[in-house]
Amino acid sequence: MSSGKILLSVLAGAAAGALAGILFAPAKGSKTRKKILKKGRDYADTFKEKIDDLLDTVTGKFEKVKEDVSDYAEKVKNEVTDDAEKKTGKSKEADKNAKTA
Repeated sequence: MSSGKILLSVLAGAAAGALAGILFAPAKGSKTRKKILKKGRDYADTFKEKIDDLLDTVTGKFEKVKEDVSDYAEKVKNEVTDDAEKKTGKSKEADKNAKTA
């Protein structure tokens, strides 16, 4: 199970438990609604923070992979260019030798 699913499950369970506790507590309806709204906002804020953290982590990993791929592509490009230049140089040298022979 991914960490995102685990986090969502934990938050949903905590919200359901808090809601059940408030609904079964002996209090007036208006007080109960206020408590529900407050807890809902608290959980929404916590959820938003966790999502922001997850996005930061994913973005950081994406940027790292992007950088690694770019570095690798540059390395391969340089190797191919060097190899092509060596082969071109050998080809020109062979042409000169063939003309002088």
